[in-house]
Amino acid sequence: MVGCKKSSNFVGCKLAKHKNDMSRNLIISLILTAFVAGLSSCGEYNKVLKSTDANYKYEYAKRAFEEKRYAQAYTILEDLITVFKGTDKAEESLFLLAMSYYENKDYLTSGTYFKNYYSHYPKGQYAELARYYAGYGYYLDSPDSQLDQSETLKAIEELQGFLDYFPKSDKVSIAQSAIFELQDKLVKKELENAQLYYNLGNYMGNNYESAVITAKNAIKEYPYSKYKEELELLVLKSRYREASESVDEKKEERFRTVIDEYYTFINDYPDSDHRKEADNIFKVANKFVTGN
Repeated sequence: MVGCKKSSNFVGCKLAKHKNDMSRNLIISLILTAFVAGLSSCGEYNKVLKSTDANYKYEYAKRAFEEKRYAQAYTILEDLITVFKGTDKAEESLFLLAMSYYENKDYLTSGTYFKNYYSHYPKGQYAELARYYAGYGYYLDSPDSQLDQSETLKAIEELQGFLDYFPKSDKVSIAQSAIFELQDKLVKKELENAQLYYNLGNYMGNNYESAVITAKNAIKEYPYSKYKEELELLVLKSRYREASESVDEKKEERFRTVIDEYYTFINDYPDSDHRKEADNIFKVANKFVTGN
């Protein structure tokens, strides 16, 4: 630090230096306090792990959970749920174990314990929360649409179960929104699969037909998806490419199918941003069928 020179501002400079020294000392003091507290906590945690007093361990686990030391909490509770089985602490300890894993973002493990809880205590004090967090944890763990969607399906199943059992819960709207989002993720995966078939075209078979089947199945299963317009457009484009690339004897029949798909699309989406593309497809198909 630059020293204070004798001047009219000498006193102010000395006060500022003193203030800086105090701030630095305060920071050091806080760091040392946190370090000592951490050592103390680790020391007590090790003591708890070695203890045979279940109640003492349980009180520590609850305190660790409240202080957001979730790994410590679930490590201790893993042993206690067996010890407390059949006692008045069994229900709460099992739910707290599940919550500890949930708060630590281990949603797969927490889901297992939440399901264990509501299976053993279907009318328990925490049954509503257990069903909700089981599903919502899987929702948070659901991967991108390009990856395996097992967790997505599991999340939908659990959240739907929650809605069935607790239709008046204050978490209903959250669960419903999560389900819609998860369903859209499944539809997006089907859209990507259908697009892949479309891109393959006639390579090693009629992939356009596979694109149509995949897209239509997705529409049938999730008729209110935000991807429905894209799916219908892909059906139309697939039918058009299929007809265009067909042998002559099949073209008329297939172009008639294109026209049918065109009307389905514009009836559902008359103001679509893809209307011009759809109209151009119709003109080609209609000219082939009618000659006009």
